[in-house]
Amino acid sequence: MAYGIQLPVQSQSTLYAEPWEAAAGPEDLLAVARAADRAGFAYLACCDHVAIPRRLASAMSTVWYDPVATLAFLAAATARTRLLSHVAVVGLRHPLLTAKQYATLDHLSGGRLILGVGAGHVREEFEVLGADFERRGAVLDESIDALRAALGADDFPEHHGKLYDFEGLGQRPRPAQDRVPLWVGGSSPAALRRAALKGDGWLPQGDPRDVLPDRIARIRRLRQEAGIEGPFTVGAIAEPLYVGTPDWDVGRRTVSGSADAIAESLRAYRAMGVDQVQVRFRSRSRDELVGQIEQFGEEVAPLLP
Repeated sequence: MAYGIQLPVQSQSTLYAEPWEAAAGPEDLLAVARAADRAGFAYLACCDHVAIPRRLASAMSTVWYDPVATLAFLAAATARTRLLSHVAVVGLRHPLLTAKQYATLDHLSGGRLILGVGAGHVREEFEVLGADFERRGAVLDESIDALRAALGADDFPEHHGKLYDFEGLGQRPRPAQDRVPLWVGGSSPAALRRAALKGDGWLPQGDPRDVLPDRIARIRRLRQEAGIEGPFTVGAIAEPLYVGTPDWDVGRRTVSGSADAIAESLRAYRAMGVDQVQVRFRSRSRDELVGQIEQFGEEVAPLLP
């Protein structure tokens, strides 16, 4: 079972950001990314928001780094870990623009991109950019089809749909990968169907453990009914973790303790059919977070299936 991490600092929602992140910056991101790369993390993830309205700023904050710029910055400082947009709100941009940005990222990183996509939820972002908020699901559906073409092998991709129509327009550099993995985020019935029928993987939206098996089974069933074969990566987001016995209040939801205890907790996801789990560690400083990442890689990771 692979393990990845949503980076700190780059998004600072009050739901998960630690106090130390408010004063953090590029050097902190680099230290965390390099630690995760050394510790065998499958990916580094970065979120996508263009602008946060005042009505949501107190909860979401306004700190949301651009995912393409951030992942490109970290690509040059890492060697193995993949680079995941979790998730890119691709309906905010024309597919050719999205393809240009992410194809370049894949090219520069030597084929380490995983393109995670989602419908988005902040109405004001869509409105100020002239994007269709009410029909964002349908826009995402066609955007995925257009991106499949634009990130494919053809220098002159072609797509003819209801919303986007292009051909005869060349885009280089091409992605380094023959097929860029496209993971679909979200846990609504529409998102599950979209992931099953259009994606190479599913990124749930913080689903609790008790609902994951039914949703995974639904995705498997939809793919089987549609006759879709091939690899498909099922994801999960674990509860906050702390490796070892904390001497401070890490919160009641945090899974803490020995490497064996944490590995046992994570192995339960594998038994549900999960292929990759996203982890996040409680920490009071960058150094503590780097230490948690290193300890996880050394002690917990070898115990995972």
